[in-house]
Amino acid sequence: MKTPIYLDYAAATPMDGAAIAASEPFLRTNFYNPSAAYQLARQVRQAVEAARADVAHVLGAKDQEIIFTAGGTEANNLAVHGIMQQFPDGNVVVSSIEHESVLEPAMRYDRRLAPVTEKGIIDLAKLDALIDEKTVLVSIMYANNEIGTIQPIREISEIIKKKRQQRSSPERATADYPLLLHTDACQAANYLDLQVSRLAVDMMTLNGGKIYGPKQSGCLYVRAGVELMSFMLGGGQERGLRSGTENVGSQIAFATMLQKNQRQRKAEAKRLEQMKQKLFATLSQNNLGIQLNGDSKKRLPNNLNLLLPSVDGERLLMELDEAGLLVATGSACSASNDKPSHVLLALGLSEQDASASLRITLGQPTTDAEIARAAEILTTTIKAHARLV
Repeated sequence: MKTPIYLDYAAATPMDGAAIAASEPFLRTNFYNPSAAYQLARQVRQAVEAARADVAHVLGAKDQEIIFTAGGTEANNLAVHGIMQQFPDGNVVVSSIEHESVLEPAMRYDRRLAPVTEKGIIDLAKLDALIDEKTVLVSIMYANNEIGTIQPIREISEIIKKKRQQRSSPERATADYPLLLHTDACQAANYLDLQVSRLAVDMMTLNGGKIYGPKQSGCLYVRAGVELMSFMLGGGQERGLRSGTENVGSQIAFATMLQKNQRQRKAEAKRLEQMKQKLFATLSQNNLGIQLNGDSKKRLPNNLNLLLPSVDGERLLMELDEAGLLVATGSACSASNDKPSHVLLALGLSEQDASASLRITLGQPTTDAEIARAAEILTTTIKAHARLV
C-alpha cells in the first residue's frame, strides 16, 4: 500500500526534527523537577525560563507575560474562565466561528455571539453594537481553524479602545468592568505576525501541536496588569495560574518551533499559497462543481475549504481515505459529534451544504508531487461518488 497523502495539517502537525532534538535531553538526562533546590534542578529551571524568554521575544512581550499551558484548549479556557469568574454579572462577546474551547467556556456566562459575513469575516459594526457597559471580554480568533479566514484583529482592538475611552469619560464613568481582548492564534502562528503590540491584544493563545511541536504544549500571553483567576490549584507554578510540574521538554520544543516558524513564515506562506492555488485551479477545471467556503483572499495560505454540492461529506471522506488521501470535513475536535460544522452554518450554509464540505490543509512536508496526486484522487473519487449518490 502506498503511503497516504496527508492534507490535514490544521488538525495536527508532525514533530519537527528541531523540536525532537530540543526536547530529548529533558526526557532522559535533564529530567529533574524545576522546582527542586539542587543545582541540576536549577539548571532545568534556567532552561524553562530561557524558553519563556524566547517565546516572549517572538511576541514582543515581557517574559512574565508568558504562561505555559498544555495546549490551546487549556489556554483558551484559562483566558475565558480566568477573567469571567471575577465578573459573573458581566458578559463575554465571542465570534460565531470560534473554536469549541472558546465557545463552550463562554456558555457558562452571559455569552453573546458576534456574527460573521458570508465570507467568514467578523461584522465589525455588529460586533461594536454587541459590546455594552457590562462587556468584560471579547474573544475573536486570529485565523479560523476550519475555513482559514483571517480576522481584522487590529481593527477590532480599535473598537475596544474607543469603548474603553467612552467608559472612562466623566459623564459615563463605568469603571466596574474591564474590557479585554483575547485572540486564539493557534492556526495563525505558522504564517502571520504575532507581535502583540501591533495587534493590541490583552491575551493570545498559542498551541505547539499546530506548529510542528509537541501536542499538549503551548502558552497564553497575558498582558501585564491583566489579572486572571486560576482554575487549576496546587503547587503554584506559572504564577499560580496552572499548577503542576512543568513539562520541560515540551515547553522548550514549543519555544523552538515558534521561533523557527516565525523566521520562515513569509517564505513558507508563499510556497503553500502557490500549491494551494494550483490544487484549486486543477479541481475547478475538472468540472467538479466546487465552491470555496470563506474569503478567497483574507485566508491562511494553506487552507482550502470546499463545498461539493450533492455530496455526502462523511462518506466521501471514507472513500478518500481508502484511496490514500487524508483530509477532513471540519474541526478534528468536533469530528465525532455527527453535527454540521457550526462555522459553515455561521456563513449561512444549509445543513446539507455544510455536511457536503471538505477541509484541505497543506503543511511543511507537502510537495508538488503530493498536490498533483491529491488532485487526481479528489477528481476520480468525487466523480465516482457523485454517480453513486
